Amino acid sequence: RVLSGPHATRMLTDLGAEVIKVEPPTGDMTRFTYPRINSQSTYFVQQNVGKLNVSIDMDQDEGVALAARLIEASDVVVENFRPGVMDRLGLGYSRFAKNCPRLIYTSISGYGATGPWTTRRAYAPVVNAETGITKHQGDVRDGTYANDPHSHGDVYTAVETASAILAALYQRERTGTGQYIDVSMAETMLYINEHAHNQLWDQPVP
Repeated sequence: RVLSGPHATRMLTDLGAEVIKVEPPTGDMTRFTYPRINSQSTYFVQQNVGKLNVSIDMDQDEGVALAARLIEASDVVVENFRPGVMDRLGLGYSRFAKNCPRLIYTSISGYGATGPWTTRRAYAPVVNAETGITKHQGDVRDGTYANDPHSHGDVYTAVETASAILAALYQRERTGTGQYIDVSMAETMLYINEHAHNQLWDQPVP
């Protein structure tokens, strides 16, 4: 919605994919951020350059039906809602798995589609702290614990998502079958924390 999904699909756009960004009738929230040049949000442009854009009202049955037709015509779907939102809209993977066997359906969320924290809202600074990144940064800055201005949790998750989609496309070329991809921001940040092994021990190893 803000960075993980847009950045992952920006990467796919840069690699030559035709990406259609679906926005609500009011427009993507980052369209209204600053700074602006020629009435365009530079943040929005950076993450969405090269994409096609369509506005669909998901609160209307007609909008959901239109989104379903768009999904059925696509090779890849990337959604960045909290787990369960797409199912409540009637646009979850289970709806398309049988009739669109080549579809690669990708969900990005804070804590994954399964587990006790699936419904928790996730923001990069919170996930950075929970996965040890913030503490490690503070430890090497004389105990000043603060997140730096870059959204590591969002961007690293976007990179992992794009990589997973490319792997799924390659597998589909060999098997003819798509798949469901579940990408978790928290899992990603634990995965890329190369110092996590030091923090797994209660005491130093002799």
